Amino acid sequence: MRKIIVLLMFVPICGHVYAQFDDTYNQIDATGNISRRGDKNMKDSLGTHKEIPKGIKVWTVDTRFGDRRLAVPDTVPHMFMNSIFTTGMRGEYNTTGNLGAPRINRIVIDRAETGQFIFTQPYDFVVTPVDQFHFTNTLSPFTNIAFNTAGNRTNGEDHLTAKFGVNAGKKLGVGFKFDYLYGRGYYQNQSASHFNYTTYGSYLGDQYQAHLLLSTNHQKVAENGGISDDNYIVHPESYSDNYETSEIPTALSQHWNRNDNQHVFLTHRYNIGFNRKVPMNEDEIKARKFALASKKENEAQKKKELTGKEGRKPEEDKPVAQGRPDDAKIMGAEPIAQQKDSNRTSLDKATADSLLAVEQKTKADTVWLKNEFVPVTSFIHTMQFDNYRRIYQAYKTPTDFYANTYTIDEPLTGDSIYDKTRYYSLKNTFAISLLEGFNKWAKSGLKAFIASELRHFTLPNTTGSTSYNEHNLSIGAQLSKAQGKTFHYNATAETWLTGEDAGQLKLDASADLNFKLFGDTLSLTANGFFHRLNPTFYYRHYHSRHAWWDNNSMSKILHTRLQGILHYQKTRTTLRIGIDEINNYAYFASSYTVNNGNRVNHAITVHQYGGAVNLITVALSQDFTLGPLNWESVITYQKSSNKTVVSVPDFNIYSNLYIKFKIARVLSCDFGADVRYFTKYFAPDYNPGLGQYTVQTNTATDGTDSRIEIGNYPVANVYANFHLKHTRFFIMMSHVNAGTGKKNYFFTPHYPLNQRILRFGLSWNFFN
Repeated sequence: MRKIIVLLMFVPICGHVYAQFDDTYNQIDATGNISRRGDKNMKDSLGTHKEIPKGIKVWTVDTRFGDRRLAVPDTVPHMFMNSIFTTGMRGEYNTTGNLGAPRINRIVIDRAETGQFIFTQPYDFVVTPVDQFHFTNTLSPFTNIAFNTAGNRTNGEDHLTAKFGVNAGKKLGVGFKFDYLYGRGYYQNQSASHFNYTTYGSYLGDQYQAHLLLSTNHQKVAENGGISDDNYIVHPESYSDNYETSEIPTALSQHWNRNDNQHVFLTHRYNIGFNRKVPMNEDEIKARKFALASKKENEAQKKKELTGKEGRKPEEDKPVAQGRPDDAKIMGAEPIAQQKDSNRTSLDKATADSLLAVEQKTKADTVWLKNEFVPVTSFIHTMQFDNYRRIYQAYKTPTDFYANTYTIDEPLTGDSIYDKTRYYSLKNTFAISLLEGFNKWAKSGLKAFIASELRHFTLPNTTGSTSYNEHNLSIGAQLSKAQGKTFHYNATAETWLTGEDAGQLKLDASADLNFKLFGDTLSLTANGFFHRLNPTFYYRHYHSRHAWWDNNSMSKILHTRLQGILHYQKTRTTLRIGIDEINNYAYFASSYTVNNGNRVNHAITVHQYGGAVNLITVALSQDFTLGPLNWESVITYQKSSNKTVVSVPDFNIYSNLYIKFKIARVLSCDFGADVRYFTKYFAPDYNPGLGQYTVQTNTATDGTDSRIEIGNYPVANVYANFHLKHTRFFIMMSHVNAGTGKKNYFFTPHYPLNQRILRFGLSWNFFN
């Protein structure tokens, strides 16, 4: 803790933040064009209602083309207290209970598509994908420190994040992000530690643009296999003694999952286009006037100093013949249209004055014009290198815990385990783009691309290791419209020509329509996709001490999705409806037998369901305000056609009730309570040996179904959330209802949630 305090004191000295709030900065669309925010109707709610720091622009980068998408910095005080939870902002994730523990989203439609290296995906709380990382461009250096803590040295949780960014001129921006998390765990053998360091840079010239991202991650998570008996939580009265959470026995000890990975991402492009004169916006005019005034003042001061040294009168005091002033008017009577010759005429006084006024206005308007580069065609190259290593290390494994044991070449023997796998990939994408909006006829942007990906996997075998190389080549195209306020669309197609993924196909499309309705904007969004993909590598091949498979004949997964979203800000209503159909669904299935209350003979296998699984999702978000009282709720309904393969809760509910007010007109306060709840269902089990969530297929020794249902238990938090200038902080009592009612507080079978905990969090922006 002392080291953290020293770090908190030291970092502000190294860099200060300029991050005040403004809504006038230009927007960068997906094609690289800039639209001025001043041109929008700011009373309309179509744009974000969140505050954006002055002097800092934030965006994300598409991993295929390097397109920039405007993002919102993490400066909003609302819901800040919930950003610390592994269970998600609204409790929509199942987790094994500890801070930084593996998790899975209960809302299936919101789960990310399975990647090649499956072992880091349960840790998306701390591992940020490249296309979600925030690049920055700032007027002055900024530093942000965020810290939250709970508990003590034995069971506490600490999470520290530091961000720094600075610009070298208008075009070049660099920065870094440091993220450290350590959850000691309130239950035995439950600790989790994560370390991430990321450095980034961007260059945004007119013709050449580039983004570079370098990151490294280290994770070490202790695996306890869940508590040995759920009755320690559900029915504590069945035991003669009262057990503290740290005293409850767990299935495993001295078991760890470790993930180490490094990433390099580079995208750059060269634009061909032309320059044109465009009017400056209000802020640019003010800056220009200030610069001109400063220049004039500096020049006058230099002349004064120079003439003072030479003992001469300042030159500006000497009379200078300058002829007729530019703003002079013609005085006296003038001949009326007197013919001089066949080619010249004289003008009356009024006409001459009018022409002089027009000339002066033209000169004034020209001063406030700027050159703008308009890109027409872009040549794009994107490179991504990923390197992963995963180790499952264990000692003193119970003899009957795993059902199967295989002989592999590893340094540990007996009841110890050392499962190791490695993976690296190198992907290059080359694209050419015809950009939208370079003239009035270019209503859409068009891209064509070709991508090459080399993947290398290593698995142990009986005598050493086995390597797998996969080289794939794909081509595709994209048609998009990102400019304008009313209608936008994006359609992308990609097919694989050679390699292990030959025959794969991805079709993605989205569109949104925005129009005025009763003084506000109604937004209608539709998106969908059709994907025909191979199961990723570790579904096809995996070798370890207690799990082994080589599935060379798995069918391609066919996944179709249609989704519609309606949003009306005036009533603060959002309705989402999604339909999924999955054919040849591949999944991990785990099983064990229950013998005298003990879970033994754990096994994990890969299954592929040959039929179709249909899933419907309906989510309604509704917010209300009555004076200082605010009520926010999200209700999600899911229905699966096959609950054995894809099990989902029928309802998932989040509700937040709070009062909002200010103290002394400067301290913003939110006092309230929120609740998370979902109906009972056979939730995914967690397998420590593979580090993955799996479908339950458990049976008892007598052959009866012994799957575990969880849910039908509300989790309530009470909090006080504050915002003072550039500082956000909160104090919270989480799981305040622990010990009341039914005590079935599990978000994963056999992994109970932490009980009542006092938490504190702080986010501090330092300004320069």
